[in-house]
Amino acid sequence: MARRNLNDLLSFVTVAREGNFTRAAAQLGVTQPALSQAISGLEERMQIRLLTRTTRSVSMTAAGERLLQSVGHRIDEIEAELDMLTALRDKPAGTVRITCGPNVLKTTLLPKLTPLLREYPDIHIEFDANHGFRDIVADRFDAGVRLGDTIDKDMIAVPIGPKLRMAAAATPEYFARYPEPQTPHDLTQHQCINLRMIRSGRIYVWEFEQEEGELNVRVNGQLTFNTSEHVVDAALAGLGIAFLPEEEFGSHISEGRLIRILEPWCLPFPGYYLYYPSRKQPSPAFSLVVDALRINRKI
Repeated sequence: MARRNLNDLLSFVTVAREGNFTRAAAQLGVTQPALSQAISGLEERMQIRLLTRTTRSVSMTAAGERLLQSVGHRIDEIEAELDMLTALRDKPAGTVRITCGPNVLKTTLLPKLTPLLREYPDIHIEFDANHGFRDIVADRFDAGVRLGDTIDKDMIAVPIGPKLRMAAAATPEYFARYPEPQTPHDLTQHQCINLRMIRSGRIYVWEFEQEEGELNVRVNGQLTFNTSEHVVDAALAGLGIAFLPEEEFGSHISEGRLIRILEPWCLPFPGYYLYYPSRKQPSPAFSLVVDALRINRKI
């Protein structure tokens, strides 16, 4: 069964209530001939006359009166609901789904979004905290968080944190047993704690950089993890040297529980970005989340 054209029903209800094609056309924002054609098309499809037209007036037939009584109030209800949805723009509400890593959730997202959640109690945020890369389109997330150099070019990327640096670190007890490495090449003689990348399944190759250029080192050790927090735990237990973004170590380096090495080889690189597909009309709730996270947002 073919679907009815709801625009034609709206045209009919407006003409029936106004009793005049000229006033109805002005209210609908269309021309009078276009409105007359729409009504004629509706009557032709229904195979029944709905309006009786004269040179001076428009009146409803019995069928027209019945149709107005059955659909008129429903159109009013639809318009009222649309008005309520429009009003939500002044009172943002809804759920925003974000996939991200556990550490950036703790250090960046929650601190920045806490004031927003207090100000807008009807906004809800669902976090998917994991160490892998989710397909935000296929998995129906509103946005994801990744390091800036890992985001696909077709995504909108918004910086939400400062540049980061990598850090290599181990306990004082570890370095009491083994000499501190002076260059990245020296790491091949040490117990290093490896990290297996969830998305590729490969062991992460430690990446160093100085002004002269980049240097990648494949390290060895007894331990391999796929989560950064467990790499930190193993380093704190004195089981080897860990290599992670410096923020992953928390206060362990500044408070002396871990000793940082090879710092001149760890140059800044792009930090975390919120990324999402291009969209013409993001929801008010999502727009507020993006603005709250944006590092260079206007205060």
